[in-house]
Amino acid sequence: MATVELRFSALPEHVRTARLVAAAVARRAGVDESVLDEVRLAVGEACSRAVGLHQRGGVTGGAVRVALTDQEKRFLIEVEDEAGPASVPEPGADEDADEDTLGLAVITGLVEDLEVSHGARGGLIRMSWPVSVDALAH
Repeated sequence: MATVELRFSALPEHVRTARLVAAAVARRAGVDESVLDEVRLAVGEACSRAVGLHQRGGVTGGAVRVALTDQEKRFLIEVEDEAGPASVPEPGADEDADEDTLGLAVITGLVEDLEVSHGARGGLIRMSWPVSVDALAH
């Protein structure tokens, strides 16, 4: 099980890099080519959401962590923010909550194995995709 970890300042300009790295690592892990766009879009959405939580919460100096793990039969991606529990918008509270809900809806549409959780440090989105059987044989 190999893991690539990417940490970046919670700034929008770093989201594109996270998307590109995720797609490259997913391809190398054996994720089917037809799914790579979904991986790229889901990671971009999760990272944009994390950056937005930092900005809306006024958190400076926080980082976004993206862990890309090549498991035996799954490719796992975790996107974790350091925005703290107070920065997670409550559903229906305002347009920030609507934006957060929309972002999670997009991710849900792209990923069938998805887990969203919140802790003391911030939020964690865990997504995974199957690894192609052909890739495992090589």
